[in-house]
Amino acid sequence: MHCPFCRHPDSRVVDSRTADDGAAIRRRRQCPHCSRRFTTVENASLTVIKRSGVTEPFSRDKVIAGVRKACQGRPVTEDALAQLGQRVEEAVRATGSAELSTHDVGLAILGPLQDLDLVAYLRFASVYKAFESLEDFEAAIAELREAHPRNSGPGARDGETAGGQEETSAREGAGRTGRGRTAGADAQAPSGVASPAGGAGARAEGSPDGPSRGADEAPAAAAAD
Repeated sequence: MHCPFCRHPDSRVVDSRTADDGAAIRRRRQCPHCSRRFTTVENASLTVIKRSGVTEPFSRDKVIAGVRKACQGRPVTEDALAQLGQRVEEAVRATGSAELSTHDVGLAILGPLQDLDLVAYLRFASVYKAFESLEDFEAAIAELREAHPRNSGPGARDGETAGGQEETSAREGAGRTGRGRTAGADAQAPSGVASPAGGAGARAEGSPDGPSRGADEAPAAAAAD
């Protein structure tokens, strides 16, 4: 390899390390002519054939850029996109083919994208599966509902209903506890003392002869006089 500094036609490797989880090798080289060092990255050749017939090396960054457009407005992080790009590259390299079409790369994106976000998946699939009518969207949505039953509407509504019933039961239990405390306080109140719940009835039970007997004795004393 030519030296990028002095254009000398030779260089020697002084260090080698794996990169991208073993998918590439990073080499540190030194020029024997100017003694300057530079880094190269070596990976297996993978070519993408575009619709126009032009070929270009596979680029993980282009995969991520295309998926990012489909994920606009969705809660998808850059780390998640980077992981998706890595999964797609591993999948296309695992085919063993040195040349792939852009359509093949797009189809390889659909699986990881479905695991990432269903709405973004529908946006992306409408292009690479060439949806032409509403029936195509309905069929794709039906497949997603079968593959992801937890995300369907009825199940979510049932969960919300169960949560509301539990909350109502908790409030009813708290009300019964409050009434039990009030009844206990009334039972512990001493005779002749008014309780918040008893009122005048408690005083009448505590001193049955007090008010009534005093009122009967007053007319008798007046008659004697």
